[in-house]
Amino acid sequence: MDFIAGIISSISGYMYSYILIILLVAAGVYFSFRTRFVQIRLLKESVRVIAEPKKDKDSISSFQALMVSTASRVGTGNIVGVTGAIILGGPGAVFWMWLIAVLGGASAFVESTLAQIYKKRGSDGSYGGPAYYIKQALKVPALGGIFALFLILTYMGGFNALASFNLADFVKVYIPSENATLYIGAVVAALSAIVIFGGGKRISKATQVIVPIMAVAYIGMALLVICLNITSFPSVIGGIFAEAFNFSSMAGGLFGAAVMNGIKRGLYSNEAGIGSAPNAAASADVSHPVKQGLVQMLSVFIDTLLICSSSAFMVLCAGLDPAAYMDSSGNPMSGMFIQDSLGVNFGAFGGYFITAALALFAYTTLVGNYYYAEMNISYLYKNALSNKPFMFCYRLLAVIIIFVGAQVSAGLAWDTADVLMGCMALINVPVCIILGNTAFKALKDYTGKKKAGRPLDFKAADIGIKGTDYWK
Repeated sequence: MDFIAGIISSISGYMYSYILIILLVAAGVYFSFRTRFVQIRLLKESVRVIAEPKKDKDSISSFQALMVSTASRVGTGNIVGVTGAIILGGPGAVFWMWLIAVLGGASAFVESTLAQIYKKRGSDGSYGGPAYYIKQALKVPALGGIFALFLILTYMGGFNALASFNLADFVKVYIPSENATLYIGAVVAALSAIVIFGGGKRISKATQVIVPIMAVAYIGMALLVICLNITSFPSVIGGIFAEAFNFSSMAGGLFGAAVMNGIKRGLYSNEAGIGSAPNAAASADVSHPVKQGLVQMLSVFIDTLLICSSSAFMVLCAGLDPAAYMDSSGNPMSGMFIQDSLGVNFGAFGGYFITAALALFAYTTLVGNYYYAEMNISYLYKNALSNKPFMFCYRLLAVIIIFVGAQVSAGLAWDTADVLMGCMALINVPVCIILGNTAFKALKDYTGKKKAGRPLDFKAADIGIKGTDYWK
């Protein structure tokens, strides 16, 4: 196991030190300029379209699609991922998370708009995602199948095992037993099964209730921490920017660690460009594909600029030394770091709060991740959703992975999730660049109609697209 963990760690380090940093930043910059910074220019519009009701009773609404994608994005990475990045890369890592989120907003817009344009009709609504626009627009179904396989391995496998591990790692300190992780894994798996076995609609209904509550409570706690430390808060912000560009620390590797960990954890958290959120976007019932592109763009900002920043401010305002939270193997003790940080201001209550927050974040991540996996199994096996024995076994496997994930090691869990996510990005980002003109034309169609006061509806023929299931 140590040998396998070492190989996966080496692959992860190479992917994020070289390939993905260049690819993701370059794609974000390209999409930002080609859309004339849609993530800033139409931010107000993205908030407006969330409230639009659905017309198709079998589909999900824009708000539900936002909550499903936010459920998957907002998870344990927003807590332990952010604090781990600060331990490994210092406060400067927070800046690089912010940057990847701003640039990633444009990438999220493009991929989700494409997913809406090329979505498919199903018996209980619409479905789609990168696998489908790869097949329909690029005419390379085999590549779509490879992407779908990587997504299932990433979300039902790597990410859900990681979320389960992080939850067990936090909660086990409250259970006086050597078998604590077994008990926690069993309980979490059982609770997840209740929603997972209900399918996509039950998942969307559960997330639309849980996600807003947990997000507001978490941001509220961060604001309280800031208020209690208002005199030192300006120096916290100054430290983030100063350390982000501390080139003098390059020789010691801290500058590179800040960049790499900030981008890696930012990507893991907001998932912009890797092809996950488009699966939720394609299920939404909207009058124009661009509307769901705007909604998923907003989800990136909610995740990173609000939730991740909340975690960062909680630990940085406490004034504890991040370097002290590294174990003998060089792994960050992220849970202990944020628990001790909240303890500075709130005592024992701080530990209880962050444990409860992580439990909710992990739970919504587990069911949101499964939603993506279920959308893609039907690509590999067309009749999957209608084959009840198959789906029972598939959902049972998802529950078993959640249970097993609680028992794995930290380094292996993080590196496996990072590598699988990186493979998705290596497929989806180049595809989005190739198909980007379609999304740009759709955006021009949307803004042109809005400016002229015309109805914000869409026909694929208006931008020269033929053969879509929708938008005829």
